[in-house]
Amino acid sequence: MSLQIQNLTKIYGPQKAVDAISFSVREGEIVGFLGPNGAGKSTTMKIATGYLPPTSGVVRVGGYDVVAHPLRVKRMTGYLPEHNPLYLDMFVHEYLHFAGGLYGLKGTPLKKRVEEIIDLCGLTQEQNKKLESLSKGYRQRAGLAQSLLHDPEVLILDEPTSGLDPNQIIEVRKVIKEISRNKTVLFSSHIMQEVQALCDRVIVINKGKIVADDQLSNLLKNKGGSTLIVEFKEEIDVAELSAIEGVAEVIAITAFKCKVVTQQGKDLRGELFKYASERNRSLIELKVEEYSMETIFKELTTEHSK
Repeated sequence: MSLQIQNLTKIYGPQKAVDAISFSVREGEIVGFLGPNGAGKSTTMKIATGYLPPTSGVVRVGGYDVVAHPLRVKRMTGYLPEHNPLYLDMFVHEYLHFAGGLYGLKGTPLKKRVEEIIDLCGLTQEQNKKLESLSKGYRQRAGLAQSLLHDPEVLILDEPTSGLDPNQIIEVRKVIKEISRNKTVLFSSHIMQEVQALCDRVIVINKGKIVADDQLSNLLKNKGGSTLIVEFKEEIDVAELSAIEGVAEVIAITAFKCKVVTQQGKDLRGELFKYASERNRSLIELKVEEYSMETIFKELTTEHSK
């Protein structure tokens, strides 16, 4: 495994920010690390990159313990913090040469690598500008570029598209997708569409504990049965709909519209058409309600907060 976290705990005074969490990320995986503000995401990422010591537990990158081998781990890890730290008085190409030198690159290899990363991150037109003059989107690209200079095995990105406009988000997302093909990527985000566009797998943390860890495709499947949105021209009869075999629950939305929750494995669309025909009712709408990441996130973080 490229990244292994075992029984990781971090305590600040009376607060347990991270509570004995364990997970691993394989090479080539893009994993979304989600949770409400204060859930422990950034703390976990800072420990994984060697910026914070754990209270207890073990974190390994490429098999190396982050506490016992911090410099080796840093050479293998690319990190973009939530608040992207940049030397704003430097030019883009100057900053990247400086950052590359910190990783031991120099001479022709450094120059070539900086050129490659500038092209990859879409900074060609901006490379001769000072960082302070760049837009938020290009500053994020510069931060992403520095995290990639040394060709890290593991890439940890904390809110990489925070504060960006929709066009900038799409651009940065493309860069992440491009660079992640041969890397292990763990990134946090509050933008659920971004998670669905990029991730193979999702880990949800709440109050320092992992409340979900599964493939995105599995999480997007409704837990149990499906939910149908049904609308009739006439007023609905909840009792009649509830009596249809396979119906778990009927939830009225208006006098004419409702949600029909089915039992696991049941597809009741045919039964609802039959019901409408037999009772001479006009069926205006019948659709499957999509189970979104927003819904999943809310359920998981609300359910475990009670």
